[in-house]
Amino acid sequence: MCGRYTVSAGHEALARAFLAEFADELKESWKPRYNITPGSGVVAILEDRDKGGRKADVLHWGLVPAWAKDVNIGYKLINARAETIAEKPAFRAAARERRCLIPASGFYEWTKDADGNRLPWYIHPTDGDLLAFAGVWQTWDKGEEPLTTCAIVTTGANETMSKIHHRMPVVLRAEDWPLWLGEAGKGAATLMTAAAEGALAFHRVDRAVNSNRASGPALIEAI
Repeated sequence: MCGRYTVSAGHEALARAFLAEFADELKESWKPRYNITPGSGVVAILEDRDKGGRKADVLHWGLVPAWAKDVNIGYKLINARAETIAEKPAFRAAARERRCLIPASGFYEWTKDADGNRLPWYIHPTDGDLLAFAGVWQTWDKGEEPLTTCAIVTTGANETMSKIHHRMPVVLRAEDWPLWLGEAGKGAATLMTAAAEGALAFHRVDRAVNSNRASGPALIEAI
């Protein structure tokens, strides 16, 4: 699964990497984030269907299906399993029609020691400083204002990641971004696989990140 992640890159670097337009208000409010949690606003890259090209937008992390009566269902839908995304009522329409890229610098996962204590690990790319998670999005309009929400697509872990957890986010290569966004025709389902061996590395970090209120670059430092 993927329940916490980081984005330490600046908006200029993301705009260049993703060839995406960032609104002025997003640029002005931008700051590195080292402990992004479900239920918060996260930056996603979407196809700009009005102007063409790509745009960055802030989406609520936790997909709320159009038919849902309560926004809180999103806390149960922060991840979409690649194996069942095309069948689940909450995700299947989004998987066909509304896919996005979710930029990240890395993400956290946990193991337990012999006493049951949760031990956090930070997973990051071995080459470069940017990841793109496969995401899906949905607008929910039963609240006071429309809310655009998203989920991160996950798949079975590769051999390296399986030492920590049995699942991992789908990490897309740059050359596959157009296909995932729908810019390069059909076939996005073929991309929902585990990252290649050697693409990711991990190290133990301080248990301070166990709190969803913790913040700052010290959270990703190796111990």
